[in-house]
Amino acid sequence: MIRIRCRLKDVCTLAYNMSFEKGRIRRLAELYPDLADHLMNIYDHIVDLMVPFQKRHYYCRAMQDSYSIKYVLPALFPDDPELDYHNLEGVHNGTEASATFERMEKMTSEEQAECRSNLLKYCGLDTLAMVRVWERLTEAIGSNS
Repeated sequence: MIRIRCRLKDVCTLAYNMSFEKGRIRRLAELYPDLADHLMNIYDHIVDLMVPFQKRHYYCRAMQDSYSIKYVLPALFPDDPELDYHNLEGVHNGTEASATFERMEKMTSEEQAECRSNLLKYCGLDTLAMVRVWERLTEAIGSNS
């Protein structure tokens, strides 16, 4: 068993759709009681990047009345191919990511390697998307000060 020791506590963790992420963290805390205190500390300090869009504090027509990251990101960065989920191979959204992960145990090692690579690229884009959205919100706040 791999032991992870992290001394950081009470640190803000940014998520997009925190209710989903909190559900995963709570489940992990149940599965790994030795990590439960740390996991629940993360749970208690999550901030949802989706809220400004959900509450329409930041809105533009290109979001098409949606606050999903899959609509917000292209609305904020319409001409950036690096931020386009359609440019990914195999995994383009959370539903595909979950289904791919679930199927991996029945795959050959070569198929698993390919799926793992696709999942990492998808997760990487999700992370980059949050960083870029955060930067755009920070710019908007700065220009209104």
